[in-house]
Amino acid sequence: MQEAITVVQDRRIILGVTGSIAAYKAADLASKLTQVGAQVDVIMTDAAQRFITPLAFQAVTGRPVYTSMWQPDAGGGLPTHIAHVGLGEGADLLVIAPATANTLAKLAHGLADDLLSVTALAARCPVVVAPAMDGGMYTHPATQANLDVLRARGVVVIEPDEGRFASGLVGKGRLPETQALLGQIRRVLGREGSLASCRVVVTAGGTRESIDPVRQVTNRSSGKQGYALAQAALDAGADVTLISAASGLPVPVGAELIPVTTAEEMQHAVLAHVERADVLIMAAAVADFRPATVAAQKIKKSGDNEAGLTIALERTPDILEAVKVARADHGWPRVVIGFAAESRDLLENAQAKLARKGLDLIAANDISATDAGFEVDTNRIVLLDADGGVTELGLTSKAAVGEAVVRRAASLLRAQRD
Repeated sequence: MQEAITVVQDRRIILGVTGSIAAYKAADLASKLTQVGAQVDVIMTDAAQRFITPLAFQAVTGRPVYTSMWQPDAGGGLPTHIAHVGLGEGADLLVIAPATANTLAKLAHGLADDLLSVTALAARCPVVVAPAMDGGMYTHPATQANLDVLRARGVVVIEPDEGRFASGLVGKGRLPETQALLGQIRRVLGREGSLASCRVVVTAGGTRESIDPVRQVTNRSSGKQGYALAQAALDAGADVTLISAASGLPVPVGAELIPVTTAEEMQHAVLAHVERADVLIMAAAVADFRPATVAAQKIKKSGDNEAGLTIALERTPDILEAVKVARADHGWPRVVIGFAAESRDLLENAQAKLARKGLDLIAANDISATDAGFEVDTNRIVLLDADGGVTELGLTSKAAVGEAVVRRAASLLRAQRD
C-alpha cells in the first residue's frame, strides 16, 4: 500500500481524459492519485472511450466516471444538465491528461460542447494540462499559440516528453510517465503552502573522497532522507535547490539538482546557493576525513605493502562552520537546520553540535538502530531547537520526517517575521 501524500490527501481532483493512445497512462495516474489519498472524479470524452473504457477508471478510483451531460447518472452522465457547475466548482484541481490538440484548442477559445470543456469553463480551481499528440502536432504553430493563450490565463502546462509515437514517428509529444505527472500535481497543489515564495537549500547523500582512481572513503548514507526533505519543501510551496552526493534516486519534480561528490565540492555548492536562501537543511552525511594524498594510479598489492597499507587522513572542510561565518556576515540563510547521526550519547552530542554550529534546529538520529536511518525508508529522530525544546518522532517514514522538519522550518521563519 502506497503511503498517503499529505499535500494530495483528501483533495478533490477532476481528471479529464481525452482521445489519445496515452489514455492508458491516465488510468495509472488515477490509480496512483487514489492510492495516495485523493478523491478522483474522471471525465472522459467520447474519443477517450475509443481507447479505454470508463469501467477501468471506476475500478481504480472507486468513484463514478462521467461521460455525458445528457445521460442519466447511472449511464455515466450527471444527475442534471447543470451538475457540471458543482463538479467544477467543488474541485481543488482540474487535470487534463492526456490533452489532445483538439481539446487544447477548445480550452483556448472557450468552446463548451462536451462535459469536459463545459466543466473547464465552470471550474474555479487551478487547471493543469498535459499535452499528448502524434507527429509534429505539438510543435505546430496553432498548438503552440493555443498553449500560449492558456499559459497567459494561468493554466499550468506539463511539457511532453520526446520519443517514439504509435505512428512510428519520433518527436516531442509523448505523455510523461505517472511519477512525473504526480510530481507536477504536487507542485500545483502545494504552491500556496507554508513555504510559498521561500528559497530552500537541502543537502543529501554521503560524500565520497578518493583514495585512488577506483577506491573511496564514504559512508552508508543513501540520501533518501535528504530527498524526502526536498520533496516536503516542494509540497510546502518552496523553490528548492537539492545539493546531492547521492546517485540513483529520482529527483523530486521541480527541484534544482546540483550533483557533487566530495565534501569540498559540497561546501562550494552550499556557499554559492545559501546567499539569500530562507532555509538551509543540511541532511547530507559529509565525510569528516579524506586521504591526505590521492594516488594517481590504482594501489595494487605488492611487496611494499605486504604487511598492510597505511593511509594518512586529513580533515575535510566544516560546511556548517563556513555557513555560520557567512550567516554572521550577511544574515542568510535565515534558518539553518542540521542533522546529527550519532552512535552514542545522542542528545548530548546533538545539543553540543546545535550550539557549536549556531543552528536553529537539529535532527538527531541513532545510527546504531537497524530499522531506521541509513539505507532504509524509515527514520526515528529527535528534534532539538535553540530554545531548549525537544520533540521526539517515533519510528516513521522518511517522508513523514521530512514533513515534520519542514513544518518546523516554516514555524521558525514565521517567528522571525513576527
